[in-house]
Amino acid sequence: MERRNFTKIYEFILVGFSDVLQVQDVLFTVFFCTLNISLLAHMFIILLYTFSPNLHTPMYFFLANFSLIEICYLSTIVPKMLINLLSQHKTITFYGCAIQMCCFLLLGSAECYMLAAMAYDRYNAICHPLLYNNIMKRVICIMLVIGSWLTGTIVGILQTVLIFSLPFCDSNRINNFYCDIPPLMSLACTETQFNQIVMLIITFVIILGPFTLTVISYGNIIWTIIKHHSAGMRKKAFSTCTSHLIVVSLFYGSSSIMYLRPRSNYGKNEEKFLSLIYTIFAPLVNPFIYSLRNNDVKNAVKMLVVKFKIQ
Repeated sequence: MERRNFTKIYEFILVGFSDVLQVQDVLFTVFFCTLNISLLAHMFIILLYTFSPNLHTPMYFFLANFSLIEICYLSTIVPKMLINLLSQHKTITFYGCAIQMCCFLLLGSAECYMLAAMAYDRYNAICHPLLYNNIMKRVICIMLVIGSWLTGTIVGILQTVLIFSLPFCDSNRINNFYCDIPPLMSLACTETQFNQIVMLIITFVIILGPFTLTVISYGNIIWTIIKHHSAGMRKKAFSTCTSHLIVVSLFYGSSSIMYLRPRSNYGKNEEKFLSLIYTIFAPLVNPFIYSLRNNDVKNAVKMLVVKFKIQ
């Protein structure tokens, strides 16, 4: 049955972590430090790519664009969460909520496809080294990046329009620290079966599709390394692939659980902690795993240091 008590909603209350008032100052400190470390790490990667000619390869081109997505991603959610941790009025306007959701979905979807593009690049570099330069041409890399952003834009606008076209009841409490689809859908005063079907389809296409491509790429990489490389190379490659797959699994796993579970489970507190994994934790560890522990990056840093010393 459809719920009644329709009312015009002008703002939403982001419940966030208000149920743990005694540790909100601690949470603010932790999230504030995490945000700044993440932003600095990603900006460092972009600047390093820009000023290091030896890093002007498809791999680091994707990494620089990935870092740009992560910076925008963090800036969409975390600042508002930090403000609400210090404020008694944890509100966000109706249109502010729509903009936040649109940007979050756009960037999250773009990130999924960027991860797949990065895995595809590594697959060609290791499994088809002789054809690598022909396959991963500059124009192809640019098209993959543009395709990631276009896909994200379509998903963000489509989902936001569908959700904010729903009528909302007199409750405006979002049981999360940002505006996301499941908690907002639970506030609707009408049946949301169509929205749920669209969300499931998009989840399969945007999340499970790129995840499958990523896993297949790394699977082929590992198989090629086992067949054709020495024990030392195998150990190094396995260490890198394992680290990458852990981050990929954290991001895709937590987001899949969020968007594939039944509506009856929406609004649970576990939702917030699942959200923390792919909105705060993954962006923090990604630069260290994908770039900062890489020998090419370390050499580029040394070359820049020497260059600035000479100048």
